[in-house]
Amino acid sequence: MLTPLDIHFLGTGGGRFSMITQKRRTAGIRLVHGETHIHVDPGPGALVYSNWARLSPQKLDGIIVTHCHPDHYTDAEVLIEAMSRGARMKRGVLAAPVSVLKGNAECDKSVSSYHSNLPAKVETMQPGQSFGIEDIVLEAVEARHSEKDGVGLRLAFPEIGGVGYTSDTGYFEGLGKLYSGLRVLAVCAMWPRNEHLRYHLNTDEVLKIVEEAKPGAVLLTHFGMKMVNAGPEDEASYIEEETGVPAVAARDGMRVIVGDGIEVRGPRKSDEPRFIDA
Repeated sequence: MLTPLDIHFLGTGGGRFSMITQKRRTAGIRLVHGETHIHVDPGPGALVYSNWARLSPQKLDGIIVTHCHPDHYTDAEVLIEAMSRGARMKRGVLAAPVSVLKGNAECDKSVSSYHSNLPAKVETMQPGQSFGIEDIVLEAVEARHSEKDGVGLRLAFPEIGGVGYTSDTGYFEGLGKLYSGLRVLAVCAMWPRNEHLRYHLNTDEVLKIVEEAKPGAVLLTHFGMKMVNAGPEDEASYIEEETGVPAVAARDGMRVIVGDGIEVRGPRKSDEPRFIDA
């Protein structure tokens, strides 16, 4: 029997002002595949909203931090303590680039040496490197961000196929090809059309990626305040109209279930689900 992947958008905000104001939460994404739980980019609120969603941090098998900016890492240490059952046992995987684990010219390390010693395994991510968390295969993907060691992700799930996450990156030629062949691609879409922000993606650039990658569906997330004010749903509709690829603007508390098809469930019980045959 097919084991579906459950993607929980605990937070859909990104950048300084979304983070500071919490107009959109910055709690990151929880991936649940059977008994395997992975938290991607646990920014401020990750602990609180994990518990709010009844996704105990103690169930985590992996924590991934894609780069050393606070909207991606601030709750990592407390989630590591939870994953290690209150620091009582070495368990789980921490995966992060060298900037997070040791620091670089831009930032000091984001996870202390003490906390880096709690997981059973630590993976130092760099583009092209593959590693496993339980039966899930993960690959770090090139990103070009102000944080030079930052990476995106490709994840391969048994029977489900591939899921991608761009993290923060500026657009560059060939970026879309790095995410080709995926069932679902989650894109950090900071700003709307006709607005440019260096080292980040706007809607026009997301459209180029989608045209090149041709995923089964694209999920927009990690919204800056200009995107929030412009209306992420309008930007998703524009991408879908232009590319023909189903596009969804994530909302705080939204779930996307990937199985034989893709089901999008809104955060409220009254929200009508959307079904995508991809």
